[in-house]
Amino acid sequence: MAIENETTFTQAIRLYRDRADWYPLLTPVGDYAEEAAYYRRLFEIHCQRPPRTLLDLGSGGGHNAAHLKAALACTLVDLEPAMLALSRKLNPECKHIQGDMRSVRLRRVFDCVLAHDAICYMTSRTDLARAIATAFAHTAPGGVALFQPDFVSETFEPGTETGGSDGYGRGLRYLEWRWVPESKTDMYVTDMAYLLRDVNRAVEVIHDRHLMGLFPRAEWLEQIAAAGFKPLVVLFEHSSYSDTGHEVFLGLRPAADGVA
Repeated sequence: MAIENETTFTQAIRLYRDRADWYPLLTPVGDYAEEAAYYRRLFEIHCQRPPRTLLDLGSGGGHNAAHLKAALACTLVDLEPAMLALSRKLNPECKHIQGDMRSVRLRRVFDCVLAHDAICYMTSRTDLARAIATAFAHTAPGGVALFQPDFVSETFEPGTETGGSDGYGRGLRYLEWRWVPESKTDMYVTDMAYLLRDVNRAVEVIHDRHLMGLFPRAEWLEQIAAAGFKPLVVLFEHSSYSDTGHEVFLGLRPAADGVA
């Protein structure tokens, strides 16, 4: 397949579709506790209204919501029905909606909006602007939107990672390989190879390719400001990361403006 065929790659991510039941072994829900607590602190610090409601754009398997729902009434939006089905099992008390973060409109606003690493799938500046506009349209005056890309252009480094976990008699191990195609400037590729060992000890090997947006820090701040937010960048505090290279972008919606 050619790198240029971005739609094909997006549609071919099996761990979000026919192998979605393996997703909890890729990144177990317990691994999200620390970052979810950090997001909650940021919302509490920067929200100019009591933070009570949350819209999670690109919610995936609902692992962040599993930790945030005790403090925030969560509405979860994701493009993939199989991921929403996983989240409904984990978070039955939350509202789930299938939708595209570039275009979904729910006709209501929230105190907090979260666009976690799913924002990385915006591989053009136009799509990034559309996703940020969606966040603005759903952020209440005085509320906060939070965007967390895995990398910005200034911090990206090609490399590999490994991991996985066991559970319910099954096991998953992965190799992640990040690289930048020569023909692209605003995108990198993450190739994921998975070994899936089922309850009968049979092992299946699958490959997913993710196309991810890669934009300069200044582009993020400009896009957030253009949507109507006051932009802010803060360092992502997490014990598994170094003190550089991971940033969180905030969009603060002025308390006095109207509702989009």
